[in-house]
Amino acid sequence: MNLLLENKINEVLADIFKSLELDEKFAVVKVSDRADLSDFQCNGALALAKIAHKNPRDIASAIAAKLADCDFCESVSFDGPGFINIKLKNEFIAQSIDKMAEDERSGCGTVDNPHKVVLDYGGPNVAKEMHVGHLRSGVIGESIRRLELFVGNRVISDVHLGDWGTPMGMILAEIIKHDGNLEKVETYNIEQITEFYKAANVRCKEDEAAREDARKITAALQDGNPEYRKAWQHLRVESFKAIKANYKELDVHFDLWLGESDAHETCREIVKIARDKGISEVDEGAEIIRLEESNKPKPPVIMVKSDGGFGYQLTDIATIKMRVDDLKASEIVYFTDSRQMLHFEQVFEAAEKLGIAPQVKMQHIVFGTVNGADGKPFKTRDGGVMDLKTLIEISKDKVRQSLPKAGEVEGYGEKEIEKLTWQIAIAAIKFQDLKNTISSGYVFELDDFAKFEGKTGPYIQYAVARINSILRKAKAQGLSEGKVILTAPEERVLALKLLQIHNVVMRTHTEKEPSIIADYAYNLAQIFSSFYNACSIMNAEAAELASSRLKLAKLVRDVLTLMLDLLGIEAPEVMLKAEN
Repeated sequence: MNLLLENKINEVLADIFKSLELDEKFAVVKVSDRADLSDFQCNGALALAKIAHKNPRDIASAIAAKLADCDFCESVSFDGPGFINIKLKNEFIAQSIDKMAEDERSGCGTVDNPHKVVLDYGGPNVAKEMHVGHLRSGVIGESIRRLELFVGNRVISDVHLGDWGTPMGMILAEIIKHDGNLEKVETYNIEQITEFYKAANVRCKEDEAAREDARKITAALQDGNPEYRKAWQHLRVESFKAIKANYKELDVHFDLWLGESDAHETCREIVKIARDKGISEVDEGAEIIRLEESNKPKPPVIMVKSDGGFGYQLTDIATIKMRVDDLKASEIVYFTDSRQMLHFEQVFEAAEKLGIAPQVKMQHIVFGTVNGADGKPFKTRDGGVMDLKTLIEISKDKVRQSLPKAGEVEGYGEKEIEKLTWQIAIAAIKFQDLKNTISSGYVFELDDFAKFEGKTGPYIQYAVARINSILRKAKAQGLSEGKVILTAPEERVLALKLLQIHNVVMRTHTEKEPSIIADYAYNLAQIFSSFYNACSIMNAEAAELASSRLKLAKLVRDVLTLMLDLLGIEAPEVMLKAEN
């Protein structure tokens, strides 16, 4: 069901435009910029006037005259150079809310042409602990995964681990240098492996011989050297444990746990396709695909390096082929920071030249960084990049300070308090991220992000819990929901906001921008608070008003819960606060 009011009005407008012999593509309304004047506005008269060389006010007058006769319009006017203002009848809004309350999807529709979408997010590297820089990819990707499913698409999410490139050779070389061989490698945990990675990274930056040694080991690993493969497998297993634990804490889900290594054999196929199509060439010992350089220089894609190893871009190109051939993807969406922009430009263009993904939409969503108060990437007190596990624990500790201790509230022992702590902490982390536009970085505010007021995740959770309490009290008093009646301005504003939900969801889906949902949820919670303060439910002047307002409250609860879920956030039944 799609209860979007714009659609209803647009249908009527299209008929009016047709009767006036006006171009119907301009028969479109939007939520009014001036809520004090109208609910919706149509600016089509301005564009039509330019085409017809007529006065826009004359065109607007003709449209408004016919629109005023519609049964759902309270009033129609026009002002300025031809802005048409439409105010809806309360009865029409109320009927729409009644229908919305009956719909299991709260009035949200689905996409017209469902298709299979592969989402590539996460992307941590094997053999080092996840850090705060990995937060945004997982949080944003998970929200989009839930959204794609909700609008009716078939979704496959893939973590796409970095487990096959030169860093693997670097770590193995470092362990050999430290131990003399790889015999002890299976005794090392992720913390020790991470230390080897850090040491290897420093050494390879300073020493060309170390870099060359790492390249040789990487090539031998990829060629199947059994000793290196066995050690690499342990690095992979230990990393998987740590990575899965972090994503479980963040409530981030993946259907596939594949890595770069899984595309190794397909890389050979890509090289053969390029040769057969005649689009590859050898340059200084490396096999490459040259790309178009229209506006700016664009480096070629290196398929096979001069040392015989596969290039970095080739793995992603091969992965595209696998996703099209094996997963039957119609759309592939990647989520990374801005440093990968050139990489994906190269990958997408090479895939097109190779013809491996015909009619497949490929999109790269670029996000900003998580920063500290100094505006630089968030770090620990000693200056190192903060690992993700530590960030989550710090966040949970912060939330614990605001909650009662286990046993202080009936029914809330240690298990229940810890679950609530986790729910609030993850809501705080995710909402602080998702309320920002994806492309911009943001400052991680540890002191403010877990507050129960302001634009935070816990504030939205508290709004849901507050309505749950209202519903419990109403049930205890025998009050039930009834037909919606709009008598107060606060009721009307709330109802109109609720009826925006389909538009909000579809805009978020089209733009791949969860901040749209975050903004909507926050504004809806604020509007509900104003409604609740002005319009009593339990002590309403009449029983039918109490039942109407109860229905509005429950619908707000359901919509806020849905919005939180699409952001990857749970809504607790209750929210507790420690006594000061």
